[in-house]
Amino acid sequence: MVTPKPDTAFRTISEAADEIGVPQHVLRFWETRFTQLQPLKRGGNRRYYRPADMELLRTIRALLHDQGLTIRGAQLALAKTGKPAGSTPAEPLAPAPAVLLAPPSQQIDLAQLRAIRDRLRTALAA
Repeated sequence: MVTPKPDTAFRTISEAADEIGVPQHVLRFWETRFTQLQPLKRGGNRRYYRPADMELLRTIRALLHDQGLTIRGAQLALAKTGKPAGSTPAEPLAPAPAVLLAPPSQQIDLAQLRAIRDRLRTALAA
């Protein structure tokens, strides 16, 4: 029987990916897009995720998968928290604004984007 690691333990990339619910290559990609995410790297470039890294991964996953933000939107949301690298926001982030950088005549609110995403998902599943 395998005992679960305590919350204070470091995680390998496979453990982190399993816990977050994404493939390992997604974590590597997120490292290239989110400067706050900097796991320790030991011999052979093996990654070790600290508890703060795990919290950041959970936040990134929530922004991208649950709130439906783009990478750029998630980057802006994390930057808006004003927290140093490796830390997470103390309170939940506010809902995403209308499509970022679009002129007012072209803005779509988050509910409309989710509806479009759901229709696309349904169409692709058919």
